Amino acid sequence: MFRIKTEERSLGLNFSQSREAVFTVWAPFAERVEVAINPDRLLEMQRKKYGYWILTTGEIRQGDKYFYRLDGQKKYPDPASLSQPEGVHGPTEAIDLNTYQWDQSTWKGISLDNLIIYELHTGTFSPEGTFQGIMDKLEYLKELGITAIEIMPVSHFPGERNWGYDGVYVYAVQHSYGGPDGLRDLVQACHRVGIAVILDVVYNHNGPEGNYLPVFGPYFTEKYRIPWGNAVNYDDAYNYGVRQYYIENALMWFRDFRIDALRLDAVHAIKDLSARHFLSELSENVQKLTEITDRTHLLIGECDLNDVKYIDPVQKRGYGLDAQWCDEFHHALHAHVTGEREEYYADFGDIELVAKSMKDAFVFDGRYSPHRKRMFGNPVESRSGNQFIVFIQNHDQVGNRMLGERLNSLVDFEMIKLLAGTMFLGPYIPLIFMGEEYGESNPFLYFNSHNDPELIRLVREGRKNEFREFYGKGEPADPQDTGTFNRSKLSWDYREIPHRSHLLEYYKNWIRLRKDNPALRSRDRKNIMVRTIDPKGTLMVERTSKDCRVAGIMNFQDVRVDLSAVAQSLDAHKLILNSASGEWGGPLPDGRDGIFDSDRITINGHSILLFDDN
Repeated sequence: MFRIKTEERSLGLNFSQSREAVFTVWAPFAERVEVAINPDRLLEMQRKKYGYWILTTGEIRQGDKYFYRLDGQKKYPDPASLSQPEGVHGPTEAIDLNTYQWDQSTWKGISLDNLIIYELHTGTFSPEGTFQGIMDKLEYLKELGITAIEIMPVSHFPGERNWGYDGVYVYAVQHSYGGPDGLRDLVQACHRVGIAVILDVVYNHNGPEGNYLPVFGPYFTEKYRIPWGNAVNYDDAYNYGVRQYYIENALMWFRDFRIDALRLDAVHAIKDLSARHFLSELSENVQKLTEITDRTHLLIGECDLNDVKYIDPVQKRGYGLDAQWCDEFHHALHAHVTGEREEYYADFGDIELVAKSMKDAFVFDGRYSPHRKRMFGNPVESRSGNQFIVFIQNHDQVGNRMLGERLNSLVDFEMIKLLAGTMFLGPYIPLIFMGEEYGESNPFLYFNSHNDPELIRLVREGRKNEFREFYGKGEPADPQDTGTFNRSKLSWDYREIPHRSHLLEYYKNWIRLRKDNPALRSRDRKNIMVRTIDPKGTLMVERTSKDCRVAGIMNFQDVRVDLSAVAQSLDAHKLILNSASGEWGGPLPDGRDGIFDSDRITINGHSILLFDDN
């Protein structure tokens, strides 16, 4: 034992080709481990090297329930459970991953170059709040033009309502969403229509309720403290069992669920000073799996350190992730257009920082950060634009606000279109947060459904304390209240409200341009030029490729701006998009009205112009 198995799952319960059940659990400090089935039949496991316990038996079938019993005491669910139909404290359901019928598909995955991501939360995306509910909207998503959906975590959590980051069974798929078969049905349906699936996974902490990992072994260490408590044990004593647990989980999603990419939550909270960092080992194992499956498997990190070592190749002593989220693109835009300067927004606000992020992804790339009171980040240098994912909204930037307001509650309609255009104009991978594309007004709040009364009290008090200084603007919603969850569901009312249908068509148009225009499709950061036309808030961005050149002018001011200074450079271009056009619900009936006036070119306030030399 103790070998990462790339080609098959080894932890938990797995069925052999002869349909015998093979149990494997890591419990290095236990003196005795038994499998409890039906419900009081006890089957003794055999101890192997490194603290692993194994049992092969013909006494359990798919659909049966079981626990592990340690040292003749309490019974616990399987740490590598695939299904918890009775909740986080109930028995584990035996699942045979080999029985699912996959299509004979030619789907090979998706490249970074082709990613246009749509982030969604299963429980609030559709009225049903299930994987089937997502499947029912695939035609809509296909028409929108996105190429991948990113699903917030589905690992089993307490109750039926949760963001997903309180999951406690990283191998088990939330039962109320549709369980493991429901997720695989969704993946298969997405691939049939040419949409990739990205799954958000959490390898930096576990939720508090139903977290029985410490009972089985030293999954956590007091060596480091992170916002959720003790860090996951990636470099302390007995770390080998922990590393195998999470690496095999990632391989399972790729291999057995045919997920195309994993979004790794908060990789900066993965504390590891080993000579071989956990993420490097993970990347190497995923590469081995790619060679076996002949499918593309991508690793995307959420990281707030502005450190390119996360996306540098393992061969260059990097961690080998394929791409990472770029929060600073969002922060620079958000602070500039809303005027907010609290917390991390304190470092932003200047239009020059928007320009910096458009060109260099990171704003702080070795420069002094006043908010942190230290030098921060390192330069992106020659890294490709397709290694950075940018957004103007996401679940964190909306949901971690006290009132869960979306952008259209903070800025006007014309500004929303300008911000979207700015995102699509850059050389990075764009991410749309569910409902953003039609201006959803329902908030996205923080919600959960814990069972422990004391934990419910602590979470409520924690939210109130977190936002105490903002009480003049209201009070935080109760995370435990069913109404908080229901208020966060999408309304899908874009057909009834004209400006929302206009915004939806505007997003579709930008996505088509991203796919069809060679200069916009390029992720080459060498061929982008950003200049400030007006220091009060007007930028010009030029993107070039072998076949064409586009110029985008963005006016973040609320007044019309004279573009005479750049008119000559636009002589050979034609206007292909004006966000202020009536076509997109803007104030100009004709997209060219107010733009060309004799020899002058002007741009409306809160708008973006896009010119093409073809």
